[in-house]
Amino acid sequence: MNSPFRTKTVEQSIRDTEEPEHALRKSLSAWDLTVFGVGVIIGTGIFVLTGIAARNNAGPATSLAFVAAGIVCALAALCYAEFASTVPVAGSAYTFAYASIGELPAWIIGWDLVLEFALGTAVVAVGWSGYVRHLMHTNLGWDLPTTLAGPDAGGSFDLLAFLLVLVLTAILVVGTKLSARITAIVVAIKVIVVLLVIVAGLFFIKADNYTPFIPPAEPQTSGGGWTAPLVQLMFGYQPTNFGVMGIFTAASLVFFAFIGFDVVATAAEETKNPQRDMPRGILGSLIICTVLYVAVTLVVTGMQKYSEMSATAPLAEAFKSVNQPFFAGAISLGAAVGLITVCMILLLGQTRVFFAMSRDGLLPRVFSVTHPKYRTPYRATLLLGGIIAVVAGFTSLEKLAELVNIGTLFAFVVVALGVMVLRKTRPDLHRSFRTPWVPVVPILSIAASFWLMLNLPAETWLRFGIWMLIGFVVYFTYGRRSSRLGKAGADAEY
Repeated sequence: MNSPFRTKTVEQSIRDTEEPEHALRKSLSAWDLTVFGVGVIIGTGIFVLTGIAARNNAGPATSLAFVAAGIVCALAALCYAEFASTVPVAGSAYTFAYASIGELPAWIIGWDLVLEFALGTAVVAVGWSGYVRHLMHTNLGWDLPTTLAGPDAGGSFDLLAFLLVLVLTAILVVGTKLSARITAIVVAIKVIVVLLVIVAGLFFIKADNYTPFIPPAEPQTSGGGWTAPLVQLMFGYQPTNFGVMGIFTAASLVFFAFIGFDVVATAAEETKNPQRDMPRGILGSLIICTVLYVAVTLVVTGMQKYSEMSATAPLAEAFKSVNQPFFAGAISLGAAVGLITVCMILLLGQTRVFFAMSRDGLLPRVFSVTHPKYRTPYRATLLLGGIIAVVAGFTSLEKLAELVNIGTLFAFVVVALGVMVLRKTRPDLHRSFRTPWVPVVPILSIAASFWLMLNLPAETWLRFGIWMLIGFVVYFTYGRRSSRLGKAGADAEY
């Protein structure tokens, strides 16, 4: 029990959920989980990052980048579905790692998820702010003072993004079921907008815009994966923009658009029947969104030349380019409304991971106390919501999106590894959903995730490494000695 690789059994994890002071309310169904998944997946990735990826990395072949990213997510989703139904406890990959690989790996992935969801929330809030400012300017002639428009608009502080996070924090304190109801309404609006893009856009496609479908490769002049020495040495190619390999560069960016099904896993403890409903929510939301993403990307890149696409509001600008301001306005309104749920669900996932780590003693236990009336982790929610609101005020969109991606991909690697380990160490566990073809699917998930990680910029790896280093320091100075599992052996606590 003194080892940093000590594991917390599935039975111990489930017993923790029964402590009244640290228990969450079970109120979610398979429908709620699917809505959560669709609500968070359809967001910044399709409404914002599509334009960046098409213009800078893959051209019309961005649709293939979405397919590649979707395949990586599907492999990981199969692993998540097994874990979430077998270990229905808040915390997602953190909890799964604790039950299979050990405390230190669990801490690492939990620390990673804290960063992933926090920055993801900030990124989405900034994307939402951009769409709202666009609507205000276009339809009302209003403009915020430049100072309050945010870094992406040449300002210093993004007031709208800051206020959005604060409002959503208050909603999450009140309850998860309320969040689900609001999400269901907003998701309906968002899906209608996406279908509007697909159906209306079909009438404005120009075949010439698809030529060339895969633009000629260009060497990356900045950023790129672990470019020349490592990637070229390991795989024999120089990372490029455009060309076939540019599709993978784009995939590593638009991968952000699929972040969502792993957030569904964080709500396992609040699900009425997690053994049945978690796999349905995770896999169902991923399938629906992948189909919609590919269709939208094909339509939008057919409407407007990829080199002319907007980096901030590509869908709306594509309709403007064909003189359809009504559709442009409707899309901007739908995107602005839709991004609210993305931000809220990412914030929910962040607080649940933080709550689980706190309940285990790896972070101060005070943050795992739930509200006496709402049964939500209100202290963790208020703390994190306040911090993220400030971060969102000073956020630049593209760099943080890349940092979120590397954190998510790292989580995928850990979950896939955990599935293989738990199959060996606990073959007796009842698994209502079993990942097919183990260990082939988990190994493919690890390889595909690592491949996309290699296509991210070197500076992203550096920032990620610094965050992980800070995490090691926190664990060995606080988490290890405060761990409930480690105190006087497990018997004293369990």
